[in-house]
Amino acid sequence: MAEILALVEARLRSALGEPDSRADVTFLGTDRIEVLRFLDGDIVRYATLGMSGAPMADPTSPLADPVKGSRAELVLSVRGGLAATDQVLRPLAVLGASPQVEGLIVAPGASLDLGEPLWAGAPFTSVLVAESGGLVEDLELDEPMDPVRFLPLLPMTRNEAAWKRVRGAQELQERWLTHGTDLRDPLRTSVPLD
Repeated sequence: MAEILALVEARLRSALGEPDSRADVTFLGTDRIEVLRFLDGDIVRYATLGMSGAPMADPTSPLADPVKGSRAELVLSVRGGLAATDQVLRPLAVLGASPQVEGLIVAPGASLDLGEPLWAGAPFTSVLVAESGGLVEDLELDEPMDPVRFLPLLPMTRNEAAWKRVRGAQELQERWLTHGTDLRDPLRTSVPLD
């Protein structure tokens, strides 16, 4: 696991630069999840480190494969200085631990709901998991291990999350695109959903 996490951190550094801070959270019975913060002009990026140490296991499978299976880390990008977004460190660690704690397989198109704001005063209580490969390239591992995917998180308001459950991730993303929604704006309101 330590070797994989060292490679993951090196990939994050090569794509995003040097982290300017890091925090870690350990939940009872789980491996430690770190959250690294990277500054890129007025954009602040938060990335988990630790989620990919073990593959995500199918919760219906009686035995978890210790080698094969999806591996991922989460990346959230927001405009800095507009809200207390550094309070997202613990919620991100909670999301990063969800495969170990809840047996979730985090994949593009999925919703992850915290049930509380991502940070104090945030209009977002959940995130949409987007496709990997844009900001941080997937990290290939030795066979038979699956690559580590760096999955962007797109904050959703309660109304957007409810709409996504009914209409699907693709339609919500098209709605955001049609309305020119700045998904990195920590103060944005819900996209029109009529």
